[in-house]
Amino acid sequence: MDLRVDQPLWLLLFIPILIYLIWTWRRDKNSFRKEAKVVFFIRLLAIFCLILGLTNPYLLLPIKEEQVLFLVDRSASVQGTDQQVAEWIEKSMSTRKDSHLVGVYTFAEDFQSEVALTSGEINLPVFAPMKDPGDTDIARALQLSTGIVEPNKATRIVLFTDGIETTGSVTDELVKITGGNVTIDVVQLNRIATEDVAITSFETPPVAFEGEQQQLNVELESTTNTKGEILLYQNDELISRQHLTLEQGTNTYTFRNSSAGEGLLKYEVQVVIAGDGLIENNKLTSVTNVESSPQLLIVTHERNNSNIASVIDQAAIKTDVIDSTELPFDLSNYLAYDAIIFDNVPGHVVGEQKMTVIEQAVKNFGVGFMMVGGKNSFGLGGYFKTPIEKLLPVEMEIKGKHQLPSLGLVIVMDRSGSMSGSKFEYAKEAAARSVEMLREGDTLGFIAFDDRPWEIIETASLENKEEALDTILSVGVGGGTEIYSSLALAYERLSPLKLQRKHIILLTDGQSATSNDYEALIEEGSQDLITVSTVAVGQDADRALLENIAEIGGGSFYDVADESTIPAIMSTETAMISRTYIEDNPFYPTIYGDAAWTSLFADGVPQMNAYIATTPKQTASIVAESEKEDPVLAEWMYGLGRTIAFTSDSTGEWSGDFANWNNWGNFWNTAVSRLLPAYSEVPFTIQKSSDGSYTVADPTGKSSFIEVTAVNEKGEELPVMSEPIAPGKSRVTVESDPGLVFFRVSNEQDALYQAGISIPYSAEYKVQKANSNLLEQIASQTGGKLLTEASEVFRPIEIKSSEKQSIQQMLVLAAIILFFIDITIRRFGFRQLIAPFYKLKRKEKIPNVTSTSNVEKLVKEKKKR
Repeated sequence: MDLRVDQPLWLLLFIPILIYLIWTWRRDKNSFRKEAKVVFFIRLLAIFCLILGLTNPYLLLPIKEEQVLFLVDRSASVQGTDQQVAEWIEKSMSTRKDSHLVGVYTFAEDFQSEVALTSGEINLPVFAPMKDPGDTDIARALQLSTGIVEPNKATRIVLFTDGIETTGSVTDELVKITGGNVTIDVVQLNRIATEDVAITSFETPPVAFEGEQQQLNVELESTTNTKGEILLYQNDELISRQHLTLEQGTNTYTFRNSSAGEGLLKYEVQVVIAGDGLIENNKLTSVTNVESSPQLLIVTHERNNSNIASVIDQAAIKTDVIDSTELPFDLSNYLAYDAIIFDNVPGHVVGEQKMTVIEQAVKNFGVGFMMVGGKNSFGLGGYFKTPIEKLLPVEMEIKGKHQLPSLGLVIVMDRSGSMSGSKFEYAKEAAARSVEMLREGDTLGFIAFDDRPWEIIETASLENKEEALDTILSVGVGGGTEIYSSLALAYERLSPLKLQRKHIILLTDGQSATSNDYEALIEEGSQDLITVSTVAVGQDADRALLENIAEIGGGSFYDVADESTIPAIMSTETAMISRTYIEDNPFYPTIYGDAAWTSLFADGVPQMNAYIATTPKQTASIVAESEKEDPVLAEWMYGLGRTIAFTSDSTGEWSGDFANWNNWGNFWNTAVSRLLPAYSEVPFTIQKSSDGSYTVADPTGKSSFIEVTAVNEKGEELPVMSEPIAPGKSRVTVESDPGLVFFRVSNEQDALYQAGISIPYSAEYKVQKANSNLLEQIASQTGGKLLTEASEVFRPIEIKSSEKQSIQQMLVLAAIILFFIDITIRRFGFRQLIAPFYKLKRKEKIPNVTSTSNVEKLVKEKKKR
């Protein structure tokens, strides 16, 4: 136990006070009475207590309790060691003392608690699965561990790890820990020995020309001699499959490929080995930019004959025509093209995921996009509230000018347990979009069913859209599936209503628990002008029943394989029955815009038969307009890409005399030329640093600052941290899963460059040994040691911990009491102060005088005196 003070400068007050007291004592000590001397020393003691109290004194009391934390690395690089660690911890518990508090925590990139710090018994459970074992952050684990313990108690962290950190810096964290109450012991972990082959490097030329033979170099690391296969893909298509024999250690392999594609080509190499220990390190991707003529993608539906490809200049623009069902999911496949045209393509075939990827290609990479009308396009195609509507210069919603029929819509949606997950979320989103397309005053009903119908929104006039949307989005899943009673309830609600159009949309993924006469129900409803469409979701839906209901009910049947297409289907259905979208009265459009367009119509404007009604967006540029002031041809810039909406068709059925017009080919060539990227391209350099960041620079020195956007293959924009390090040079950090990431680099002069960057698998999956040097540094810098025996864990901790016990209040109180005694003695005298105690003592000495013998004794004592 030690006495210490926080503010020792107050002790300097003793110097003048002691000088004064010594001088006073020497001057007056001969004249001091006994009481004065007592007062003098009491006052001296009070002053001593008061000054000592000002220094904020405290006692250091030793703490017997010690804290021991087991911190276990459970990342991919040490997979399979959980049982070994658990046994090690259990064995160490035999030497634990009552004074030890023990906790068990695990980490990879995240940190989680297995057994909270406790003085009780430890029954080590099976470790909970780690959320993300693909990275190791030892620094963060140590930081959180030191935040859990009580800082004033001696603490030992027993760290189980291989020392392979893929994020964070443990050396920086050790600086904060060193010198405190925490020591770190280290137990080295090693991956359980397995046969493993890893692709450590895959390099392709950053730039190549079409037809040029490209050399693709692959480097593999093998833990043993083995055999297998190596596969090479170009834009997700297998182009080479070869057998290979690997020796233990580093192996190199070379492909030679003459590409026939253009734009950004994605290459992927994959190795297949029987009994391989880790599959995560068996694949890498790379990107090569193949330069050639502009490339156009035309998307059609059901192989209908699009006239666009036949009239554009094939010598100047290379064109691919594909069916909408063949649209790819990955961003790299779209970046191979300079422009995309949707020719009468329905949204429910495309799906939300592909629309999102296309929207990113237009916004961030300058790919042009054009939508051409027809019965499957725009509002009728189900593009309401989709990413495609977002990028177009027109809205699918018709506002203000059109006479619209009165409408009653009842949505009957399956909420059984099998619908849970993304399927049900898409279904609710689809229902919400349908509600958004309705007008105030339209009639809406919403029935969700499981083993019985639940009337979530009663069929009535729609007065509050927001309330209806919130109600639909709050519905949860339930039990079984009973279709008939729910459909019958929908017919019952719509039958008595006096409306021009009455429609039911039935969506389910299962089969009804009962069999009823659907045909009689539907035929009876058709007398009240009720139509019904059906949507079958997944493999278990009763397709035969749903298709039959739609056929008898005068509606459409949709067979859904991709659940992300459900919102587009519902939008299509709502659009078809809620709006008069097709304007089919022949007219002569009015032409606006710049010379690129108006010069085509110098000899007059042909007549057009029909178009799909839309609403122009506020900043859109109208090129052609109908007599009803609806946009027929509109364009605008969306991000870096230009987009065009042509609400008539390409076949001549709707476009009428336009298809026979002598400038018909020039019309499409002009549209395509408008779609092509107009930015000036600068070859920015992108180099990967050892810490995983990227250095992006302008080698020409013309850029003052650089802006970088990153998008992954799914079209998701990724968070980017950009740190300028010089004019025209930045350090960029991107958070992404392994795979391809596309960089869009631009500067203040609107120069743009795009490149694909391959994000390799985490270093966790590399074939590598434990980082023994780092483990030794952790132990030595914090006063710990590398442990080899479990019995060493609970050895005495050399750092002695203690806690402060302040005595300031006690000293101040003592000073107050002493000053009170001082004042009392000086005021009343010393005898007066002790009088009560004296009287009490006299009283205690008075003997018992009740007996005669005692009285005689008192008389004798008095005579002697």
